[in-house]
Amino acid sequence: MQKIRMNTEFRNKILNRYVDSAEKENTQEKEGFLRAREDVDKAYAVAFPMAQQVLSRHFPKEDVETCRGLKKKYGSPLDVVAKDKCFHFAYVENRPLEEDESESDLKQTEHFDFGLFGNVGEGRYDDRTGEQFAYAYYREDLKANGNNPDIFPQMKDKEDNPHLTKHRDENKKFLGYSGYSRYNSDDDSTNGLTKQFDSQWYLDIIGTSHCRSRTMTCQKDEFMIFTLLKQAKSNLITCHEKWIASIEKQKDAMKTGLKAYRYLSEGVELMKELNIDIDEAELVRTNSTGLTIYNPVNLAQMIKGMKNTTQTREQKIAERLLYEKKEQATN
Repeated sequence: MQKIRMNTEFRNKILNRYVDSAEKENTQEKEGFLRAREDVDKAYAVAFPMAQQVLSRHFPKEDVETCRGLKKKYGSPLDVVAKDKCFHFAYVENRPLEEDESESDLKQTEHFDFGLFGNVGEGRYDDRTGEQFAYAYYREDLKANGNNPDIFPQMKDKEDNPHLTKHRDENKKFLGYSGYSRYNSDDDSTNGLTKQFDSQWYLDIIGTSHCRSRTMTCQKDEFMIFTLLKQAKSNLITCHEKWIASIEKQKDAMKTGLKAYRYLSEGVELMKELNIDIDEAELVRTNSTGLTIYNPVNLAQMIKGMKNTTQTREQKIAERLLYEKKEQATN
């Protein structure tokens, strides 16, 4: 029987099939990513009640209601109550002043944004850590929609380019993010998953100017809890990068090997050595993504996905994990 020559289409099919398998595999890097995301939810569950406690001291409920009543009576001139999800918190260190220090040096202050796209770096608005967190947190939702949530890890240390911009724009559009106000969340322009996520973390404030101008003092232990939330979000970004970097290294090795092969049978042998069951006939009949779309399991899953589209994030993740388990069983 005449051997089938390897070509670009076959190389792409094999590579895509391998990447699909690599993303489903329960590696240390993937487990680290999943644990980091769980830690974020736990950190929010502790930090938000603490924020409620701090803000209730600064803006007592009765004062908020009084201001709302005055606005209702006198209109926009007394429109001083708003909802927000980002705050400047500060505490004063309890220690003696060192040489050349002033009282202001004892004050520690930091910006904390509870929003999905809230920055977790040192800057308040203009770095990309908010985007990186959002794509990692909603990775399954983005993947299911055909988006690329891994674009930042894939483009790490590379200059901005049209490819990166394209995927950033698509991801933000799907998540419903078009920008946060620098004043208060009443002016945010969000919808979809971003609005759904952010709506959990709004608190009443009195005064609608820049959040730095309404820095709120708290205790050191309260401040540390807010810091732990930031660290948990930052750790999710790091774990996402590590997992995808591992897959990207595997992809590069696969590309190098596949480029050297002259015959399709060599690529099939490589996949079998990697414990991925595939044959030449399957590669010939699959589509360009490397998936056998008319395989009964795949076709049934695709059809089921066309209905009952209103699902919670937890339901989507559960369905995806069940699908991956079935795929592993068949492979």
